[in-house]
Amino acid sequence: MRIILNSILFLALTGLISSPALAQYERNKAVPVEKVLFGKIDSVRNISQEELVNDRKNGWKTFGGALIGGVIGNQFGGGSGQDIATVLGAIIGGSIAHNSQNSQRKIIQRIVELMITTSDGKQYMVIQDFDHNMVFQADDKVRVIYLNNGYVRVDKQF
Repeated sequence: MRIILNSILFLALTGLISSPALAQYERNKAVPVEKVLFGKIDSVRNISQEELVNDRKNGWKTFGGALIGGVIGNQFGGGSGQDIATVLGAIIGGSIAHNSQNSQRKIIQRIVELMITTSDGKQYMVIQDFDHNMVFQADDKVRVIYLNNGYVRVDKQF
């Protein structure tokens, strides 16, 4: 049992097992609130940002291709010819594995920028993740919720 836990810990630390990102705002969970301001939205700006992320497993795939290529190359020739065939097989296998995979993927992040005037006349700009279940428009009545963990969330006031 200890070997399994140590293996899982090693994989998690090296990034081979990815843990889900912790959400800043979780649904169906009670959290302490520092303060709440009420106001209305002056302007809304939806922003989409594309980000290219490198595949962290790219090196392992190349290594696997080189290993398989070396094993196949080792089946040919004899003596020093077999050694050359093994090295060439490893080079060709690693090259094919490296070139055949897409080492980058595209992530589209959607955020919304809200300009809010509170009931006391102050203006605040809040940027938060886009939520397709809560689409904001100008003149919507909202509440600005300050959570104890330092995060701020804007919700519609119903």
